[in-house]
Amino acid sequence: MTLELKNVTKRFGSFTAVDNLSLEIPENNIFGFLGANGAGKTTTFRMILNLIDQSDGSITWNGEEINYNNSDRIGYLPEERGLYPKLKVRDQLIYLGKLRGLSKNDASNELKKWLDRLKVPQYLDKKVEELSKGNQQKIQFISAVIHKPKLLILDEPFSGLDPVNVEMLKEAVEELGRSGTSIVFSSHRMEHVEQLCEHLCMLQKGKTILHGNLKEIKRSFGKKNLSIEADCDLDFVNQIPGVLKTTPFSGGMVCQIESEAVSQAVLEKLIGKGFIRKFELDEPSLNDIFIEKAGESYE
Repeated sequence: MTLELKNVTKRFGSFTAVDNLSLEIPENNIFGFLGANGAGKTTTFRMILNLIDQSDGSITWNGEEINYNNSDRIGYLPEERGLYPKLKVRDQLIYLGKLRGLSKNDASNELKKWLDRLKVPQYLDKKVEELSKGNQQKIQFISAVIHKPKLLILDEPFSGLDPVNVEMLKEAVEELGRSGTSIVFSSHRMEHVEQLCEHLCMLQKGKTILHGNLKEIKRSFGKKNLSIEADCDLDFVNQIPGVLKTTPFSGGMVCQIESEAVSQAVLEKLIGKGFIRKFELDEPSLNDIFIEKAGESYE
């Protein structure tokens, strides 16, 4: 079930939040939306979910508009969390599961399974307000997946979580992806998108500046990163043709180079100058590509 956006624009008065966005999100994929605050990610999600109308363009899922007839197959984790603080986890999530078409028994079973999966079974009969922000986020995540959606939209799902819980939630997202759920998520953190996504869209001020398969984007960028750690002065590397930029650090240097061939020239000049502890060629990072495309550093 492919999600397709064609020439989608959203204007609020004279302000254009999303500007002529066209993309296709393949079925059974984890798709990443990247962009700083105000880039248009949340507005795009709200249009996909039919919570707000687009000013122009069309949005279809499996060739149909998204409405009450098919919205029970979608899960949504909003950036602004929206659980009822005074209600117990059990009562709240079973109610939400029933709204999505589950029986009380099935909702209860799914809830207990997910509480165990996220290592918080002790919170079944706790009020939401009694939980830490990180654990509230886990409960909110369960509310988005309890009905086994075919399309799952996650708006900044990892924000505010400590590293251990980020990894736990990432593993859960990957499992859902492998089981056939199409997942679209936004993040400020490029490394999360690099780790999880096959395809991505990078937005800047409502416009697409990058869209496609992650591996192909990196391959087409051409430039590589070379990490060197050696027991010698590495300033000479700046003079080698094809070395575009160097960033020294204690005991070494990271170089952006034009192509793989340049790494051989660097290695030839390095040999004999001192003990080489590390010499590693990597694909460019998404941050490198963003700076090139957007002309600014990503925050």
